[in-house]
Amino acid sequence: MTLTKEIKDKKVNFEFNKELINIFNSKIKDNDAEFLNKNLKELHPADSADIIENLTSENRSKLIELEGFNLVPEIFIELNESIQEEIFIVLSVDSIVNILKRLESDNALKILQNLNDDKKNIVLLKLPPKDRFILQEGLLYPEDSAARIMQREFAAIPSNWFVGQTIDYLRENKDLPEEFLEVFIVDNNFKPIGTVQSSKVLTAPRDSKMNSLMNETQVLIPVDMDKEEVGRIFENYNLVSAGVVNKENKLVGMITGDDVFTILQDEAEEDVLRLAGVGDEEITDSVFKKTKRRFNWLLLNLFTALLATWVISKFGASIEQMVALAFLMPIVASMGGNAGMQTLAVTIRALATKELSSGNFSKVIIKEFIIGIFNGLIFAVITGVIVQLWFKEINLSILIAVSMILNMMVAGLFGILVPVSLKRFNIDPAIASSVFVTTITDVIGFLSFLGLGTYFFYG
Repeated sequence: MTLTKEIKDKKVNFEFNKELINIFNSKIKDNDAEFLNKNLKELHPADSADIIENLTSENRSKLIELEGFNLVPEIFIELNESIQEEIFIVLSVDSIVNILKRLESDNALKILQNLNDDKKNIVLLKLPPKDRFILQEGLLYPEDSAARIMQREFAAIPSNWFVGQTIDYLRENKDLPEEFLEVFIVDNNFKPIGTVQSSKVLTAPRDSKMNSLMNETQVLIPVDMDKEEVGRIFENYNLVSAGVVNKENKLVGMITGDDVFTILQDEAEEDVLRLAGVGDEEITDSVFKKTKRRFNWLLLNLFTALLATWVISKFGASIEQMVALAFLMPIVASMGGNAGMQTLAVTIRALATKELSSGNFSKVIIKEFIIGIFNGLIFAVITGVIVQLWFKEINLSILIAVSMILNMMVAGLFGILVPVSLKRFNIDPAIASSVFVTTITDVIGFLSFLGLGTYFFYG
């Protein structure tokens, strides 16, 4: 069995072990560029990128600097951004230029935008004029816009062409993308009027008119549309590709499903990480970088924890007289916090997908409030019974039951009010909501439990 076959088998079986990495490390040490080029080329680019990412930083640098080693563009674009940035330091300008020239415009733009300004300008100057113009134009648009993810290469033909003309054009044109599923039909002003599936072009008679085959119903993406909105449109209409138009409604590019899938995946991962306060952190980031990103979040949590502690301190005398209060108060706060986070997660998802609007906001608020009441009643009974069996104190059981109901209601209410309020102030609810919801449920939980406890037992 060859090494490449062995690697492929291991990848298929989801086994990526140290033995393979050690082999590549050894070949890097031996300056065996031929072996490295051959085996990385025969693997899927994503698998080759995995191997490079799992090398040590020192060996990655040696690999890139190795004479005769060729880092193919298809592998480079599969590397995560932090590794790309690391490789940029080692790669020569000419190597970067060669990579960009061999990529389609959307992938080339992704790489170019991660270069620092000085290197970016030098690279642009060394590119052919046509490539330079396309990339410079793309950089003028906002980073999260459709223009940054669209391909400038696409197949577009006049409406009066025959199928035979179209097939000949597609075969002879060298500027078309490597893969496309639709041919765009445009008018004399290059405005899209319909699309024809590639399969129809291949199966129709050569003397058929293209406009007789086209689908006039098409979804067009404005060039400045936010890429999250693009993802939602693809998802809603089950698109595999879509044309992109400028302000004059002229066709300027196309977006394909694979790019949108990446966007949706990245946005989902980003929201999950932001809920935990770690932003767009990569596993390959340095210790200092990770620490810096997490600091502000942890600092905010410290201040909110101090606020909850201050509330507890106001009931110190009650806690001293009845130690059971100290045992039980984390239950109320914890249940409220978890219930709040459940509502918060659902709300942030609804905001991201635009399912939550002014039209249904009141209805959703009432629903979450009722859910809070139901959950509060259910867990009030469960917790009250447990406390009664434990402490044999009916007043204490009633106290924790009432506190549970109050806190669960508050959790449901603020789990939706906090992210919506932050959204209205143009603050990303995925980043800031959880700490506020947790603080509110903690404070309300402690206030209700200890306050009612003080009133019932010592009031």
